[in-house]
Amino acid sequence: MWKILAAVVASTVLAGCASLNTLASDVTSYSQWPADRKPGTYAFERLPSQQSQPEAQARLEDAARRALEGAGFTEVAGGGTPEYTVQLGARVTRYDRSPWDDPFWRPYGAFGWWGPRGPYWGWGLRYDVAPRYDREVAVLIRDRKSGTPLYESRAANESGASADTATLAAMFEAALKDFPQPAVNPRRVSVQLSK
Repeated sequence: MWKILAAVVASTVLAGCASLNTLASDVTSYSQWPADRKPGTYAFERLPSQQSQPEAQARLEDAARRALEGAGFTEVAGGGTPEYTVQLGARVTRYDRSPWDDPFWRPYGAFGWWGPRGPYWGWGLRYDVAPRYDREVAVLIRDRKSGTPLYESRAANESGASADTATLAAMFEAALKDFPQPAVNPRRVSVQLSK
């Protein structure tokens, strides 16, 4: 009996530790990838706005390389002609909102409070929480010759932390997890964070 209980507790603790190293994202993908076509060589395509910030775009491309390789793509060698172009995007939005900013829970005067059962009177307490971040990455793969979009995917999540390179890399991996098929939209994809 005690051995079974100890085994259950140990597996629960290990599962909890493993979940600290995973990142779950909501993924939406759209595909017009031909069934007989294989991944091949690619080059990144930068929009004019992305060209104006080359360091930031290079970090974004570095974060996406492993996911593209995992999907079967190979970056074209310098000066070569790729079969595909890959366009990337990322957005991180910070929100400094307290749960009390909701009008339903907003303080009612200096000493009052409005809650689910009406006004409360007394000392109103207010605290602010840490900022929240909405994070999203996007991948668009085009046929280089025709310019036809073949695959589009987005991964999004929310967290109390901003996005570093490892986080963006895991989000790109989630976005390309089911390549070339879009699977179910939207879907929750968990990816192990790299160290």
